[in-house]
Amino acid sequence: MSTTEVLLDPALEAIIEEKVRTILSKRSQEKRKRLAIVASKGTLDMAYPPLILATTAAAMGWEVGIFCTFYGLDILNRKKIRKFKVAPLGNPAMPVPVPNIIGALPGMTAVATQMMKGWMSKAKIPPLHELLDIAKESNVRLFACTTTIGVMGVKKEDIIEGAEFAGAATFLDFASEANVTLFV
Repeated sequence: MSTTEVLLDPALEAIIEEKVRTILSKRSQEKRKRLAIVASKGTLDMAYPPLILATTAAAMGWEVGIFCTFYGLDILNRKKIRKFKVAPLGNPAMPVPVPNIIGALPGMTAVATQMMKGWMSKAKIPPLHELLDIAKESNVRLFACTTTIGVMGVKKEDIIEGAEFAGAATFLDFASEANVTLFV
């Protein structure tokens, strides 16, 4: 037997292993990362980023919260989440360059929306309403801005189940302990 090898009673060894597991578990919980996202846009192309980032971080074991404010509140609106569109007019980021004169033609928003939905489907990214369900199932905290609800006249019953009604102070308290904070 080498000098570094020590034989322990199996019962004592099991107790030590359990204590080490408990300590490591507490440390991992203490060091759990937190992501705070502000979602401020309610278009198809701007609703995907906060939901993709949130669900990815949650899958990595992070604590995540999305504060939906101004038009971003539409992400949590059960009547609007399936109707998001992407406008080609004045959108220089469109992968297919669309001159503004063509983007202004009737029906072009529908074309751009279908095009983007097709790209997302081809990339196997779920539709927004499914991504929102995944976020809820992953314990992503969804904050519905109460100021925006009042300013925009949104009815609380139109907000999806599971969302928290919160003002800026509540979200800032959450974000104050975040490792990463993003504004989308």
